[in-house]
Amino acid sequence: MPCLNSAKQCFKIKTDEIKQKKKVKENELKEKKQKHKQRNRWRNLDDMDQYLQYIGGGAGALALTGVAAASAFYLVSRPTPQRPLFPLDAQCILEQEEPNGPDVIRVSRFYKDAKQGKFVSYLHPDATTLYESFRRGAKVSNNGPCLGWRESYSKPYQWLTYNETLLRARNLGSGLVEIGLKPGPNTMIGIYAINCPEWILVEQAAYCYSMVIVPLYDTLGADACSFIIKHAEIQVILVEDDTKCNSILEKSPRCLKKLIVFKDVRPATKQRAKNMGIEILKLQDVELLGSKANNPEIPPKPADMCTICYTSGTTGQPKGVMLTHENVVASMSSVVLQFGDHRLKSDDVMLSFLPLAHMMERCCECAMYMQGGSVGFFMGDVRRLSDDMKALKPTVTPAVPRLLNRIYDKVQADINGNCIKKMLFNMALSSKESELKRGIIRKNSMWDMIVFRKVQEGMGGRLRLMLVGSAPLADNVLTFVRCAMGCVVVEGYGQTECCAPVTLTIQGDHVPGHVGPPLACCCIKLSDVPEMEYWSRNNQGEVCVKGTNVFKGYFKDPEKTEEVVDDQGWHHTGDIGMWMPNGTLKIIDRRKHIFKLSQGEYIVPEKIENIYIRSQYVAQVFVHGESLKSCIIAVVVPDVDVIKCWAQENGISGTFSILCNHPEVKQLIIDDMVSWGKESGLKSFEQVKDIYLHPDPFSVQNGLLTPTLKSKRPQLKTYFKPQLDDMYSRLT
Repeated sequence: MPCLNSAKQCFKIKTDEIKQKKKVKENELKEKKQKHKQRNRWRNLDDMDQYLQYIGGGAGALALTGVAAASAFYLVSRPTPQRPLFPLDAQCILEQEEPNGPDVIRVSRFYKDAKQGKFVSYLHPDATTLYESFRRGAKVSNNGPCLGWRESYSKPYQWLTYNETLLRARNLGSGLVEIGLKPGPNTMIGIYAINCPEWILVEQAAYCYSMVIVPLYDTLGADACSFIIKHAEIQVILVEDDTKCNSILEKSPRCLKKLIVFKDVRPATKQRAKNMGIEILKLQDVELLGSKANNPEIPPKPADMCTICYTSGTTGQPKGVMLTHENVVASMSSVVLQFGDHRLKSDDVMLSFLPLAHMMERCCECAMYMQGGSVGFFMGDVRRLSDDMKALKPTVTPAVPRLLNRIYDKVQADINGNCIKKMLFNMALSSKESELKRGIIRKNSMWDMIVFRKVQEGMGGRLRLMLVGSAPLADNVLTFVRCAMGCVVVEGYGQTECCAPVTLTIQGDHVPGHVGPPLACCCIKLSDVPEMEYWSRNNQGEVCVKGTNVFKGYFKDPEKTEEVVDDQGWHHTGDIGMWMPNGTLKIIDRRKHIFKLSQGEYIVPEKIENIYIRSQYVAQVFVHGESLKSCIIAVVVPDVDVIKCWAQENGISGTFSILCNHPEVKQLIIDDMVSWGKESGLKSFEQVKDIYLHPDPFSVQNGLLTPTLKSKRPQLKTYFKPQLDDMYSRLT
């Protein structure tokens, strides 16, 4: 009995243990389910306390911090669309047709008086000349930093304030008067230097005494520089260094009396100048002389000439474009007006690297000074431009297609060898482009941090506004720049004769393929070009401009002036334009056979063809270039007899078609063409970089020549399009 009772008791204990374990497991399972349920409810703010209790106090605080940080980041980086200043489907105003013709005139929507035929002359009543606008900048900036430079790539930028700049400019101008120059708009001062603070000091010194600036630049060449000095009767040129001094002395006309140098020159250079009857002075010495003399200033009037900007002379000798203070102030004021909400401010910083000898850069800098902004100058090496950008961190910059194409090509080269990088880049570009279409411009998105940060930092990381001009920019590159930079990018069209810009894209319009509506300083019409079958009734024709930004004529050349300015004051640009349905202008052709390369250099193909045709190996040649490319190429019909003779002498056999495809024959011909080009003084950008040899001559029968045996350029371009595209594809 005791044993049986003991067994029952043991069985009961065992059963109780099993039940207890089962109950524990059930409780554990129930607890897990409850915890899982609580864990999935943490997104509801009402359950946040329960969730924190579940994961523990310390971890809960950490999670809450993370959630708060994520929320704060979203609120800070939340995109805000920018509203256009007016509907993008009607960006200009159609004025009444001319009384004596069918031409429709289009004017800006930024200036209400444009309907009455009036145009902007200035934006601020106290800034009607470049003399006054600089002093306005000093006032609104509260004597802020004006001109910046640095001694080396390892040193930071140092600055001259506005008042310091004005004092030095006045002293220099007074010194120029003291050494014999007469104040007034009939006195021309030459300047030959890269962008630097001294360039602006010279410019403002001239304006203190109503004198006129005449810039010289390297691509002109010695002959053109000599012509300009003689043509403008320049007695004094301010020169950067020893090298440029000797360049001037190489073919110096007799009217030149003095060179004022920014940097020290060699004794041999001084002696060379002395032998030619030219005195070399230092800039600092002229400033000191002027400070002692303290000649009273003679400010210019709006109608006074401020600069003569000589063109590159692609069709003969350079032509001097006469621009007044009103021309330049009207141009830059209209651009500032058209920037809308993104207009220049006194805390803006700009990097100066495009040539100051050209009006695009001059207008950009003058606008900065008018608004009280700061301008820092690059060190002189375009290849290290990114180093200057990183040091200065500009907020505003002008740009040209050549620079932006290089950035685009560099990015493409970086991603092409890596599938992951390419995928991320395409995703980032697609996302940013989608935001652009909704009017969102920013540089704080996830894609900016992951993909585009390096591109943005390469230009300083602070850009908010970029103005693109000088030559057309490919649509895909323009969209890439807008997405990658995360700033407002506007594109303009213009000419030196119109003080640079004539049209400019507006805030909120991110569709590429046009150059925007007219500026408030001018109106535009399209005139018929019958020989090219462009008609104004079809919204196509030659772009004609009239307004306060249009030049006063070519210096000492009334005949050339009459060729481009008609009796009613319309300047005929020579460019063929087309009005888009939204009121913007698209440039589609050129009236004369002149085109511009992507770096802004003009090409006259007939001139180059007339040189290459001298080669004994060339029977016919067609030189071709495109505004989106940086070099020119050519189609060559070789001389049959000469090529066959050369091939026989060099042991090369085959038909003429086979010889045209032979690499040695091609190299022979291109080497001889380039040799003729060098002998005739062609510049590097005027020399062909590749050729295609065609065995069949151009003729009237095949539609490639006119009855007078002139090349039909549009037909040649169409006929050889596959070969031209192939050459450019190999050159990129």
